[in-house]
Amino acid sequence: MTAAGLDLDAIVAIDVHTHAERNHDEEQDAVTLEILDAAGKYFGGHPPQPTAQEVADYYRERKMLAVVFNVDDEAGMGRPRLGAEDVLAAAAANPDVLIPFGSVDPRRGKMAVRQAREQIGAGVRGFKFHPNTQAFWPNDRDVYPLYEVIEEAGLISLFHSGTTGIGAGMPGGGGVKLKYSQPMAVDDVASDFPGMNIILAHPSFPWQEEALAIAVHKPNVYIDLSGWSPKYFPEILIRYVNTLLRDKMLFGSDFPLLTPDRWLADFERLAIRDEVRPLVLKENAARLLRL
Repeated sequence: MTAAGLDLDAIVAIDVHTHAERNHDEEQDAVTLEILDAAGKYFGGHPPQPTAQEVADYYRERKMLAVVFNVDDEAGMGRPRLGAEDVLAAAAANPDVLIPFGSVDPRRGKMAVRQAREQIGAGVRGFKFHPNTQAFWPNDRDVYPLYEVIEEAGLISLFHSGTTGIGAGMPGGGGVKLKYSQPMAVDDVASDFPGMNIILAHPSFPWQEEALAIAVHKPNVYIDLSGWSPKYFPEILIRYVNTLLRDKMLFGSDFPLLTPDRWLADFERLAIRDEVRPLVLKENAARLLRL
C-alpha cells in the first residue's frame, strides 16, 4: 500500500493525461461543441464528452489511475471555464482512481495566481497548461508569479506541446496558433524553475527533437506520450523511450479523444524493451506523482 492508500500492484497503468469535458450539472456550451466536433474529425470519430465522475467510472473498470483535468481557456477560445470544482469533487469521491490537476488561465495575471492558490488549497496535484488554446508563451515573464506558486507547493506543471487537434480543420484553425506550443519555450521555464517538475505532453510534432533534447538536459522535465496512437510514433522517439529517457517517459492517452484501450494495444506492438514497458506504463508516473 502507498501513503495514499493505493495498492499499486493491483493497478494496470497510470494514465497521466485525461480530460473532463463538462461539469456534471451543466449542458455543453455551443463553442465547445463546435471545437470538440472538429477535434473528433481530426482524431477520427466522435468521442464522448465525459464528466470527471464518468472518467472515474471508465478507469475503474480498467484498473487504472487517471490524472484528470479540464482546461481554463476562456480568454483564448471564448468558451466558459469549467472550473476545477467538479474535478476536485470527483477526485475526492474516487481517490482510488482519480488524481486531480487544476487549470487556470495564465492571461488573468494576479487573478490566475489567486485561483491557483485556491485550487492548491483544495487538493490539486498539478496544473495543466495549453499554450495554444490559452494563447500564451510559456516563458512570458508575466506568467512567472504563477509558476512560483506551483513550485512553492511542490506540484507539477503539464504543458501541451506540438500541434493540436483543437481547431484543426476549422477556418483559421479556430484562431488557434501553433507557435505557442514549441517545446523550447518550456525549456526557459524548466531552467528558471528547477524545483518544479514539468511534463511535456504529447509527441511534439513538428518539434520532437526539441522535446527530447530538453528532457535529456533538464532533470525536472518528463514527456507524456498522449494524443497519438503509438503506431505513429517517430523512430527517434521510440529510441529515446528505450534508452536515454526510459525513466522519464509516461503513459498518457488524451482520453476521451484517444482511448487508453487503443493506445495500449498499439503500444504493445512497438519494439519496446521488456524492462522498459512497466516504467512507461506505471512506475515512472508513480515516482513522479509520489504515490
